[in-house]
Amino acid sequence: MENKKWLVPLLASLTLGLAPFTPEPHLWGKLKWVAGGAEGMQIMDWFDLLMHGTPWVWLIITLLQSSKKK
Repeated sequence: MENKKWLVPLLASLTLGLAPFTPEPHLWGKLKWVAGGAEGMQIMDWFDLLMHGTPWVWLIITLLQSSKKK
């Protein structure tokens, strides 16, 4: 069961973390906006980035923890 701890964070990352998928994944669009200087971003955009990015942070932390245990 220990090896499957990453399954739920992975599923959350691929669904909630990327939704909506068209025309491009939402998180990807927000990251490009931030990389471009984040001009015009309002508080709602930053909150949206946080909400779509959280599953990815969860996945990374889970993978790092499981790699340290081995």
